[in-house]
Amino acid sequence: MKDFLSQIHSVDDAVLEEYLSHWKPYGAPKRTIMTAPGETERHLYFVMEGIQKSYYLHDDKQHVIAFTYPPSFSGIPESFLTQTPSKYFLETITASQFIRISYEKHQQLMQEHRPIETLFRKATEYLLIGMIHRHYELMAYDIETRFKAFTQRSSHLLNILPQKDIASYLRIDPTNLSKLLNNVKI
Repeated sequence: MKDFLSQIHSVDDAVLEEYLSHWKPYGAPKRTIMTAPGETERHLYFVMEGIQKSYYLHDDKQHVIAFTYPPSFSGIPESFLTQTPSKYFLETITASQFIRISYEKHQQLMQEHRPIETLFRKATEYLLIGMIHRHYELMAYDIETRFKAFTQRSSHLLNILPQKDIASYLRIDPTNLSKLLNNVKI
């Protein structure tokens, strides 16, 4: 995690070590709902092993928002940042191992150490930029271009994730995803 955070913003080793000492191991089996609508995200997670998805349910159909996997943060960001109830689910797809920090401890350490606050401001900026780019892809790209962009970014997930989850994430019909898998060179 130290290398991951250092790529976002450089923080003095002593400060970073103190911050990281407050992250605790946490594990969740496959298909565990970690956060459900109405629950407030109390921890920020860093994925060590496994894959998770966040999704809305509408008319009993899942609409996948994002996948998280190592090395990345996981959780329901807006619920964590605002300490308000989540509007959607976070679920493990595979057995997952994390390290996590509580909202209270995270806030305390950001107040004590300006470089930690800067690090997470920048991390939040990257998250926002990524969300805007994903929104652009969904709005502007045709299904083949969305599929190609996904495979360039996360081709390793094609053989791990259920096709219905990938199709939902890409906002395409599962039948069209099957055709793309058979016809588009990856």
